[in-house]
Amino acid sequence: MSAHLALVRVDYGYKYIKQIWFLVPPPCAGRNRCRCIGIFVVGIIFWGGFNTAMEATNSTEFCIGCHEMENNVYQEYKPTIHYSNRTGVRAGCPDCHVPRPWIHKVVRKIKASRELFYWATGKIDTPEKFEEHRLDLAKSVWSAMKTTDSRECRNCHNFESMNPEFQKPRARKQHMNSFETGQTCIDCHKGIAHHNVRDQLTDEELEAIEAPDPKYVREIPKEYLEGLARVEAKEAAMAAEAKAKMKRPLSVLLLR
Repeated sequence: MSAHLALVRVDYGYKYIKQIWFLVPPPCAGRNRCRCIGIFVVGIIFWGGFNTAMEATNSTEFCIGCHEMENNVYQEYKPTIHYSNRTGVRAGCPDCHVPRPWIHKVVRKIKASRELFYWATGKIDTPEKFEEHRLDLAKSVWSAMKTTDSRECRNCHNFESMNPEFQKPRARKQHMNSFETGQTCIDCHKGIAHHNVRDQLTDEELEAIEAPDPKYVREIPKEYLEGLARVEAKEAAMAAEAKAKMKRPLSVLLLR
């Protein structure tokens, strides 16, 4: 770094600190002003450190830092489309299990602290123990996602951005049903990244946890309806053409 550049940076830093100094209200004079500035600086350092710690614990690498996660759910997740797909977009552990809004993220981190207790007591430290508790763990995640309208799913998947022209008929039908009745992603997409234990639930349990919620009813986007009309017209034309071919005389078909 040149001496000139160093002086420029020092001068800039001095001017910046001077601006902060005079932003402090007049009552904070003398020692009080120094105390206020000190509190301000300590606050910035604390806030920066807190957010750094939050981000450090918000990665797939951190999540699989214990063998309970690395040897079980991580191995199940690796063969799935959320890990590897044609687009190259990977959804890691935090993308599905940690909220993005700051307040919700902090709440989730606080709740997750109890997992340290389970780790310390060895509640799921073997594959056998993990399987024993798998259904309860899954139900806890399903319930949390249901109450937030599958908020973390919608970080990447948005009803309003779906194009029915690229969906199979059954998927189009299910998504239309979701719009109109108030179903959410997790109602249909359990086991998308881990082994599915949905079949271990009774019919009554399934009906209860997958029941539509009226507050999640959405207006069907115009773009979705337009795409639906195009694909249905295309399918109708193909069906008509196939039907017409079936009615042609055998001699005509043989000539072709």
